[in-house]
Amino acid sequence: MKLEMVLAYEFVEFIPDELKERTLYISTTYCTAVHKCCCGCGREVVTPLSPTGWQLTFDGKSVSLYPSIGSWSLPCQSHYFITKNKVIWARKWTQKKIAKGRAQEAKAKQRYYAKGQNPVSAAETPNALLTSSTDRENLGQKIKKSFS
Repeated sequence: MKLEMVLAYEFVEFIPDELKERTLYISTTYCTAVHKCCCGCGREVVTPLSPTGWQLTFDGKSVSLYPSIGSWSLPCQSHYFITKNKVIWARKWTQKKIAKGRAQEAKAKQRYYAKGQNPVSAAETPNALLTSSTDRENLGQKIKKSFS
């Protein structure tokens, strides 16, 4: 069983060249969250934020990413959730389950865009992809404070 891990988070415009361990970097400008794999392998894990990809929740004190992070293309194939800054380890998936999950993701994207949903620009997405337990208008203020 893996040890409990807590991640720090930083709202940034640009993802830094050097990533710190146990830190989730969030760029609302580029709708992306990036961190080093939580297993300790040191690989970079990129989670694009979009209506059909990962969604980020910021409650003013912590961040969560949904769905889980499955590092299927990395040698470690780590699988975990980031929930309220904590890493919650999940079961490892078989190759069959990985293929099924990827097929389901592709179908979900196909259905989403078939409904006439247009890809949104980075300027339009931060409030659509960031959810908060408080008013969305206050979220922008919280993000600005984190830069101060």
